[in-house]
Amino acid sequence: MFDKDYDVTFSLKRLWILLGVGMVLAFGVLLFFGAEIYRLKPPIPEMVVSDNGDIIYTKDDIEEGQNVWQSLGGMQQGSVWGHGSYVAPDWSTDWLHREALALLDVYHRARVGSGYTPPSDEQRAFLQVLVEEEMRRNRYNPANETITISDDRAVAVRQVEDHFTKLFSSYDNIDGQNLRDDYAFPPNILITPDQAQKLSAFFFWTSWSSVTNRPDDTISYTSNWPHEPLVGNQPSGAAFIWTIVSILLLLGCAGALCFYYVRQYDLWRERIVPEGGAASKNPLANVKLTSSMRATAKYFWVVVGLMVAQVALGILTAHYAVEGQDLYGIPLAEFIPYSISRTWHTQLAVFWIATAWLGTGLFMAPLLSGKDPAYQTLGVNFLWICLIIIVVGSFAGEWLGVNQFFSRTMNFWFGHQGYEYVDLGRFWQIFLFIGLLLWLVLVLRALYPALKGGHNRSLIALTLLSATAIGLLYGAGLFWGQNTHISVMEYWRWWVVHLWVEGVFEVFATAIIALIFVNLKLLRSSTAAVAVIFATIIFMSGGVLGTFHHLYWSGTPIGVLALGAVFSALEVVPLLVIGFEAYQTHKLEQNTQWINHYKWPLNFFASVLFWNLVGAGLLGFFINPPLALYYMQGLNSTPAHGHAAMFGVYGLLGIGLMLFCLRSLIPDNRWSDKWLQQAFWGLNIGLAMMLGLSLIPQGIYQAYISFTESYWLARAPETIHGPVMTALVWARVPGDIVFSWGIFSIVMFMYRAYFGQPVNEKEQAAKA
Repeated sequence: MFDKDYDVTFSLKRLWILLGVGMVLAFGVLLFFGAEIYRLKPPIPEMVVSDNGDIIYTKDDIEEGQNVWQSLGGMQQGSVWGHGSYVAPDWSTDWLHREALALLDVYHRARVGSGYTPPSDEQRAFLQVLVEEEMRRNRYNPANETITISDDRAVAVRQVEDHFTKLFSSYDNIDGQNLRDDYAFPPNILITPDQAQKLSAFFFWTSWSSVTNRPDDTISYTSNWPHEPLVGNQPSGAAFIWTIVSILLLLGCAGALCFYYVRQYDLWRERIVPEGGAASKNPLANVKLTSSMRATAKYFWVVVGLMVAQVALGILTAHYAVEGQDLYGIPLAEFIPYSISRTWHTQLAVFWIATAWLGTGLFMAPLLSGKDPAYQTLGVNFLWICLIIIVVGSFAGEWLGVNQFFSRTMNFWFGHQGYEYVDLGRFWQIFLFIGLLLWLVLVLRALYPALKGGHNRSLIALTLLSATAIGLLYGAGLFWGQNTHISVMEYWRWWVVHLWVEGVFEVFATAIIALIFVNLKLLRSSTAAVAVIFATIIFMSGGVLGTFHHLYWSGTPIGVLALGAVFSALEVVPLLVIGFEAYQTHKLEQNTQWINHYKWPLNFFASVLFWNLVGAGLLGFFINPPLALYYMQGLNSTPAHGHAAMFGVYGLLGIGLMLFCLRSLIPDNRWSDKWLQQAFWGLNIGLAMMLGLSLIPQGIYQAYISFTESYWLARAPETIHGPVMTALVWARVPGDIVFSWGIFSIVMFMYRAYFGQPVNEKEQAAKA
């Protein structure tokens, strides 16, 4: 970052070259292994037949079953290959376990004759070997694209199919109805027996991929995931090796980076303060608000409204884990079933955080350039209307889709795609993509004069590049179709969730925050540019290929597991020096007295540093190594990491950016530090309580069961609705209350700012 003979121009040029070369290499590898996923994905057969020639399932059955699963909520109603929600089972695991038990029973009955007796331990061990051999053997014939199974296995498959048909299409079976309650199924939504049979075909195929060895290999298409002793699914050797490699790499790179920071500390300290010293008064005190900057206020009102809705739906979704289909006896699931409440909860997280950042970009661009281009305000208002239409339209479509008002094709286009975080129908996806491109145009045209001006050019250029990536990367969600193979879909889905939400948005926010400090004359422009580009290189070098840690068990080759393990460890490395960054931020804030004007936006930025270390770093690495994720994928350790990283990092960062913009939009006599103080501590303490009292203990408890017994049992109703998990779900209530107070305080702050009585000059002076 710095050297003894410090030359800003040379350092920036060198860092830009490193960033460019690094991104070309990283995305080149990402695309190469994407092609490998296309080539080596589990085959979808034209037919599944028994030895005697009976057709069990066809390719059309499997693909139509995937569409049925999507229309029911997909990943929001249980999971497949570990990706999805947590109250209902992982369907591929559930099918695998039930089929293994059914086949074991078929084998036993064939050997005991007419008088059935339960198998002894010795008999069961012998029969289990037969089950493992039958289910792991790959009898897919690529010549005619057919999977052949034994007649005995065909009997077991039909038995499991009968279970799922009754579960999804009938109220008459008491055991099935109890399971529907436990799984928080919509109480008034059934599918036809024919649709349930096709849904079973899809579940069978995902299960077949989980247990069947790859050609000429000893591990399944999903690298032996899930853990299921009945069929010999144990962690592969590669999972052990690459877990060890990832830990060693983390320790080595962490030590090297800490050494580098310590070595450069004195140079950093000398170069951090602007030439001529820190500003003696607020440089933005008399900033001229343009028309388009004022128009962004409505974006922040939307942010607050969506936040409130998300918290309410989060409470409802968590409560379904206890009562299944009720809220304190109120049959709310008849109107907002679990699959919808969780869909809206996760979608709202993306919507409000993205809206906060988009509004910040639209506010900051004219601030930096000093003027509005022609029709900028019209564009800002038009984009806001489009965002409202997208949110309302996609939510309505998802509700209609899950309630089976759409055909399968209509559901794909306007309803519920069933894929977590990108659930909205394809029409709404395209609409949002166009909206992001419009946002990109508005930001680029407003920032362009600042880029030409010669000041902060590197920071502004990085802001423009990250804004461009935000606009374009969401388009990766358009690379799959209605019947796309789920391994391929997962590859592109994580481009959106990991690279778009967790990647380029963070680079954009980092550049914007650096520009904020530079414009406040707290940080030297050259130092900020070098530091931000250096941080981007470190972050993105692990972040791009770290995408693969989401794809270990999604029918991908071992190379994906190796790269995901290595580079997800590298993602953690820059977070280990977060204390250094926090200290430097604190020093910046101590340089002047007027900085208290921005006290609470800066406090939210500081809390992001803490949650980046805890949520993304500690809780992320807790589950990311292959051996850990083998047992913990899709357990409550995942939402522990998700809540701490998604809200703790991106959410609080969005709130901080929003408050910085509002600091110029809201007059001093309407600004309430009291409500922001309560919001800050309520959100941070509430999140910590939610994690420490509930989500983390739930995840550890389930992981223990997954490790000692099986993944199926960790997700089974007897565990999810057992006394331990029920108590831990209720333990979330205190944290939820404190967190909700934080949200309420944000609402009161906004109400006070726009509708409350102004504070008179005497009260203001006393307050100061």
